[in-house]
Amino acid sequence: MLLYFITCLSFFLFLKSLLLKPLPSWATEMRLLSLLFRQELSVKTISKVENVEESQDLTVLDLPELALECILERLPPSSLCQMAGVCRSLRERCVSDHLWERHLKQKWGRVISPAAYREWKWHIASKRNFGGLKLGKQRGLMRFVSLRWPFPWMRLKVDANNSSKQRSSLPVDSVINWYLALETGNFWFPAQVYNRENGHVGFMLSCYDAELSYDPQTDTFQARYPPHGRRADARECGIPWERLRAPPVDTSPHDLHISDCLNDLHPGDHIEIQWRRNKEFPYGWWYGFVGHLESCDGNENYCRCHSSDTVVLEFNHYTPGSRWRQTNVSRKDHREEGNEADGFYGGIRKITSEAEISIWKRLWPSEVLD
Repeated sequence: MLLYFITCLSFFLFLKSLLLKPLPSWATEMRLLSLLFRQELSVKTISKVENVEESQDLTVLDLPELALECILERLPPSSLCQMAGVCRSLRERCVSDHLWERHLKQKWGRVISPAAYREWKWHIASKRNFGGLKLGKQRGLMRFVSLRWPFPWMRLKVDANNSSKQRSSLPVDSVINWYLALETGNFWFPAQVYNRENGHVGFMLSCYDAELSYDPQTDTFQARYPPHGRRADARECGIPWERLRAPPVDTSPHDLHISDCLNDLHPGDHIEIQWRRNKEFPYGWWYGFVGHLESCDGNENYCRCHSSDTVVLEFNHYTPGSRWRQTNVSRKDHREEGNEADGFYGGIRKITSEAEISIWKRLWPSEVLD
């Protein structure tokens, strides 16, 4: 037990001097490290611990593999990058994809979709096809990142005798590179925005596709919405995280979503339906409910609405009598339905997630719309 405490003390003193800041709270969790050390300590490590008072050669790299990996997994991105600046061995460990995949999922998972990943793969492929980043742009990215997180290991490595050997120390297709591209706002990715254009009344309780870029200074996003007919693309800044989501279905905003839930819709179900003003507009997703047929009084014991070929969709944030309040769709042969006056209704998706429903309820307008 004495050997164990000496080893831990040596490591944490080293880590404290390395990071120049107080130790994280998890560093005191001795029980886990105790188990790891009992399983992994080798004879070589034990011999070094026995002589720790006489020798100062013990470093973080002398820790057992499992213990070191456990510590690195607990570090936040900024500390991982600081550790990567210590030496080549730690750099190789700290930029590993499996470490950064967790950070990517934790911070960006709710807004990143397969479409965003495809966009990223196309982005890095285009860099390779055109010979990589221009040096000026590359320096700009690294300068921005170094101001936010001052990592000396991230700066460009330049051969003084051959400028053609200028390169970044990060693999282009690594997860950490994707994380940093998102974090610095240098990568625009597809996602969806609730109540677009700062909650414009014409978009209340809707969710539209856009290209997004992160602003690390304000922890918000800017959006570029696709053009509507002859109208130029709209832009919006200062969008908070809670108004964003990854697209729930992998369907282009210009394509009809194939509904697979029509036979499973019952009165009271929560739904989203595609809607667009005309054929030139992209679809947005609009929140609503499944209602009862006009011939049904709503009594659960006698309701047979789910057996009818007609499905009533209600949008109760509009006043009764409004042309936007209700629409009917065919359960058996539903395609895009509508006209130039009322717009066109497209595919439907049933919402079963309480988390999704709670988001829509939070966005409910304070007043009924006309």
